[in-house]
Amino acid sequence: MALLEQWQALWEEKQKKGEANRYWKTYIAAETDIYRQILTSKPHKNTVEGYAKKYGVDLLTMAAFLDGINNSLKEKNPLESLEPDTPVNLNYDKELLYKNMVEAKADWLYNLPEWDPLIDQDRRAQLYKEQKRSKTVVKGKKIGRNDPCPCGSGKKYKHCCGRDL
Repeated sequence: MALLEQWQALWEEKQKKGEANRYWKTYIAAETDIYRQILTSKPHKNTVEGYAKKYGVDLLTMAAFLDGINNSLKEKNPLESLEPDTPVNLNYDKELLYKNMVEAKADWLYNLPEWDPLIDQDRRAQLYKEQKRSKTVVKGKKIGRNDPCPCGSGKKYKHCCGRDL
């Protein structure tokens, strides 16, 4: 069974036992430590096991971390087939990573001081707004029954596209 599947099975077990909150607190602390380190250094290719040792976490925590960061990487990792000796990378796109953290509502990550030398405060505020706006749904003006039909027929909406068929 691949590492990611093992992690998912572990997560389901923790949920069944009512240990989900405690598990997430531990995971979030480990995740934060890893991000602090990768934001201040240039990660090179390594294996899952190599990164786990480097960042002081177990293999399943590293697999979960790789799952979380994968959409922010310049080159995606093969998550479905992760094994301890699978070569992986952490070469992230810094702006995409920041926006993905905002989307995930991970304020404990996108507010880390380690971002300061990577992206200035003004640009981070702009990225934050861009990400928030990208999920905003804007509804158009409602068409009244007696308004002209938007299809261009010249008829009232109620006698054209707005009819109950």
